[in-house]
Amino acid sequence: MINESEFYAYVAEHQPNICQVTVMQHGETVINDTWNGYNRDDTVHTMSVTKSVVSLLVGIAIERGLIGSVDDCVLEYFPDYKIKRGEKTIQKVTLKHLLTMTAPYKYRAEPWSRICVQEDWSIAALDFLGGRRGLTGAFQYSTLGIHILTGIIAARSKMTTAAFANQYLFEPLAIAPREIYVAPDAEAHKAFTVGREPKGNIWFSDGKGVGAAGYGLCLSAEEMAKIGLLCLNGGVFCNRRIVSEKWLEESTAVRLCCGEKFRNMKYGYLWWITDEKEGSYAAIGNSGNVIYINPRKDLTAAVSGYFKPTVFDRIDFIREQIEARL
Repeated sequence: MINESEFYAYVAEHQPNICQVTVMQHGETVINDTWNGYNRDDTVHTMSVTKSVVSLLVGIAIERGLIGSVDDCVLEYFPDYKIKRGEKTIQKVTLKHLLTMTAPYKYRAEPWSRICVQEDWSIAALDFLGGRRGLTGAFQYSTLGIHILTGIIAARSKMTTAAFANQYLFEPLAIAPREIYVAPDAEAHKAFTVGREPKGNIWFSDGKGVGAAGYGLCLSAEEMAKIGLLCLNGGVFCNRRIVSEKWLEESTAVRLCCGEKFRNMKYGYLWWITDEKEGSYAAIGNSGNVIYINPRKDLTAAVSGYFKPTVFDRIDFIREQIEARL
């Protein structure tokens, strides 16, 4: 059993940027606490946890017939996009390449200043998709490139990303609606990213209302735990089917290994597989924001944190200080 006062003190000393922790096991909440002046319903910028939520939205879009298959070529969903002369690789890139981070891009470092100043980030990201090296199958982690995925959902649904997520994911999970937030300038964009204050119920979006697919979604730990519980229950929440079980199985199956740079974890469709034998997987964002799911132990843990770069030990923290003590 976890001693609550000892756990609280441990977090304050060893994990100082944590704002909230919510843990559920066997359908019961076993930890639900806050730090750093946060309330339980305050939200943080979850960073790359957003990616795994987008994976769920892609599955919902497939189930609703808005997307045909992960094997569809990306350009099928952008019929008016003008391919640059001599560009061949982009014509072969599929949704699966985006979902597994094996899509090739024409850059080494992500071109934030060139994409985020545009009104339509999907088209801006398409301009960087492809390249001379072709489809190598190499893992190339991208935050900006996968914006194309939310662009596809928006184009097919005729809804903003926030509206689509509200209707088909958040409302069924009893999560308050998100609103789009468009930064008026680069300084506001930076302030949103690095600010330590609660963020509100928003999804950072481009000028078209398309939510950033790689970052930008703001949630509380309680809300992240609901998403974790949904996954733990095979896509069902409160006896309501929200995501297909088949999609969850496909998106959390090992697609490739990511090497030492990523702590030798494995990757599915925008989900990290933390232990293949155990079947545990997670949504992991910068600053140590995490949704952790362990079906074998019937447990989900959600941790939110204010901006602090290079927090690499959050999964270890969950396993050693929470999971091992329950």
